[in-house]
Amino acid sequence: MMKLKPFSKSLAGAVLKILPFVLFLSACSSSTSPSFLKEDIAQAVKDISKKEYNLDIVTRLVGNTLWAYMPLEDILTKPAKPEKYIERFLLEERENSLQEKILKVSYLIRPTVENEKHQEMEINKASREKIFNLLRVISRVLMSTKLSKEEKPVFFCIVTADIKNGIEIKQTFHLLDFKKLSYNIISQTEYQHRIVQDTGVSLQVVGDKEGSHLNYYEITLEEFIADQIQGRIRLKFQKPEVESNADIDKEVLKIITYTLSTYGFKDFTLVELMNEATGRKVILNQTAIFANPKE
Repeated sequence: MMKLKPFSKSLAGAVLKILPFVLFLSACSSSTSPSFLKEDIAQAVKDISKKEYNLDIVTRLVGNTLWAYMPLEDILTKPAKPEKYIERFLLEERENSLQEKILKVSYLIRPTVENEKHQEMEINKASREKIFNLLRVISRVLMSTKLSKEEKPVFFCIVTADIKNGIEIKQTFHLLDFKKLSYNIISQTEYQHRIVQDTGVSLQVVGDKEGSHLNYYEITLEEFIADQIQGRIRLKFQKPEVESNADIDKEVLKIITYTLSTYGFKDFTLVELMNEATGRKVILNQTAIFANPKE
């Protein structure tokens, strides 16, 4: 997928709010749905979406990842009752990576004078319903496949594109997290933190009904974890979930430890933390990471 220009942090939570409720439907519907073979999953999602909800989508199954691209128009609107939030930190987006068993996490976060902000934009009702219905279809298909653990998709990615205005929202889900929410093993809030979301704008999105600008590829657990850590940092400091006097380095380290522990991921040797606001770099081995508090 091409790199998107960041759109607006006020939109960051707009899509997440509508996602979890579909999971409770999936647990009920999967028992009466037919079982799909792996090679039929992508076409089944496409066909059911069109037949039951008149959604024109593009689907691809690449290795362990199901992709669904949904082209729409004018997906954003100004909220009738803008949600208020307190700004305590200024945050600039940074990319993380987990390669060659080294997790590199960079962050640029600065405390600022507390200021009340208002949500500027939100997904409009019609678009929310379409995303919701697509999630219903994906849940029915994936939850009813009788495949071995090795054969089942691990991730699914929904890309909602405003092909008129060049806005794109990419959301990546881990199927196991999806199941845990549907059976009340994790909370809706925790589930929202596990969704990897990227929102941006690009001229390549304009007029692209087929999703030809996308790179459909197999998502790895390493990539998912690195991106989820980035998303959790964004939520913690933009929401915000901590006070203005919080120790930023310690809070980031908690996020790293919690995320790695959540997925039982131990295929790494070192974690490099780079605080770009202070220039402080810390390198920790696996033992030191898991000795750190998760909360």
